[in-house]
Amino acid sequence: MAFHGPSYGLSRELHIKSQSKFSVERARECMMWVEEVINRKLEPEAQNIQDQFEFSNILKNGSVLCELINCIEPGSVKKINTMNAPFKQRENIEMYLKACVNYGLKEQDLFQVNDLYENKNLYMIVDNLYSLGGITQKKGWNGPILGVKVASENKRNFDQEVLKAGQSVIGLQYGSNKGASQAGMTPYGASRQIRPEDMEKRVDEPART
Repeated sequence: MAFHGPSYGLSRELHIKSQSKFSVERARECMMWVEEVINRKLEPEAQNIQDQFEFSNILKNGSVLCELINCIEPGSVKKINTMNAPFKQRENIEMYLKACVNYGLKEQDLFQVNDLYENKNLYMIVDNLYSLGGITQKKGWNGPILGVKVASENKRNFDQEVLKAGQSVIGLQYGSNKGASQAGMTPYGASRQIRPEDMEKRVDEPART
């Protein structure tokens, strides 16, 4: 486990917030699913995971994740690194994430390498596994089930006539200024022009009593 010393200020607040989002129960459920998919027990066994660090230690080198995606979609990761060198372990995680994208997961379903390798946002790894379990069901996976099936995208296609009709309705909503006229109206704030003939007319008019 990587140790970066104590966190202070905003970093500490974010770390505490991240820890509060992690659920040991959900992590156990994920790892029990992983054990069923790869058909072997992990160390410690999924049902015995006590905290987020035990969960992290199982997955940190990336080999279990690569094994998992290869069981779901054979050949997703061509070669899993077995060396203990940090860069090789991080490479495993990167290959797993790339395989997830190729399998159909969206960017919001992924996590950053450091989220796992440096124990930063371990709840995101749990969310990722649930998303992976959901999309396997959408793709007709016959193995163990985790999470809720991902809904298919509902695309609606309209022909040109329907689109034109919609545009006409929108146009009518704006109203019409046909028949309206501002002729003879003096703009607000503008001075009124006085013509000589208007002055003569006013002089000739008899005074009102």
